[in-house]
Amino acid sequence: MQAWRVHENGEPGQVMRLEEVDRPVPGPGQVLLRVRAANINFPDALLCRGQYQIRPPLPFTPGVEICGETEDGRRVIANPALPYGGLAEYVVADEAALLPAPEVLDDAEAAALHIGYQTGVFGLHRRAHLQEGETLLVHAAAGGVGSAAVQLGKAAGARVIGVVGGPEKAAVARELGCDLVIDRRTDDIVAAVKEATGGRGADVIFDPVGGDAYAKSAKCVAFEGRIVIVGFASGSVPAPALNHALVKNYSIVGLHWGLYAQKDPASIVRCHEQLTKLAAEGAIKPLISERVPLKDAAAAVQRVADGTTTGRVVVLPDGAAR
Repeated sequence: MQAWRVHENGEPGQVMRLEEVDRPVPGPGQVLLRVRAANINFPDALLCRGQYQIRPPLPFTPGVEICGETEDGRRVIANPALPYGGLAEYVVADEAALLPAPEVLDDAEAAALHIGYQTGVFGLHRRAHLQEGETLLVHAAAGGVGSAAVQLGKAAGARVIGVVGGPEKAAVARELGCDLVIDRRTDDIVAAVKEATGGRGADVIFDPVGGDAYAKSAKCVAFEGRIVIVGFASGSVPAPALNHALVKNYSIVGLHWGLYAQKDPASIVRCHEQLTKLAAEGAIKPLISERVPLKDAAAAVQRVADGTTTGRVVVLPDGAAR
């Protein structure tokens, strides 16, 4: 089969190689899946760089979530077992963790439903307890994780403010349903949020960016607001001033979604059932900006790493527009 492999750490576009390799062999409790679609996540770039919290042995194949097909024909969503990641024609995955792909979503959309949307549900509801009528601020609102948070916030009845970088991404955020879009390149984020909320600030802030985005968040979070830390796409890990959190009376909460697979796997199944229902109702639908063939996967991962994409970029191993 064909698979992209990383033999040394570095930028995805430089270190990923498309090779002919043997199909992976399932271990105990695992199944072999044919990859129907593989969604690219920012962690795939971090894996290539050797900067992710998990460091698979070299060589490895990136790709942390897929829509796949079992040998008996079932269409499922899975997290491939590294080092045999999803940017390949076949993967192995833990059978107990397979989730049914929603019928209303095509392969590319199903592949993109899992990590980003589960991160949104756990972050907004389990960690931040977002309430109907509250104001939600989403950084990188046109990106993969951010676009999911926008849709989930609207589905929960929140007023959603999206922060983006550039007019193209602003247009995407508006199409997603943001009530207000702020372009961080030209607008004053703090002033815009304060004006939009009558000086109160945002009740919940969803931050997959870190760095300056976090600094701005701390300046425009509401009384008893919650800042949800879900990642550091900027490459800069902020050092929160806890005295500031005390004086303004807000909470800083972290979310590492992957831990739930270890600590509370049943919660992932319940979340998927909730997401499947929302998808069936039309309340959420993954934004797929690009569907690329397997041969173009390295360039696609690099674009995600560079932050130039909107929504989700999905790799289709046979090149079909599924």
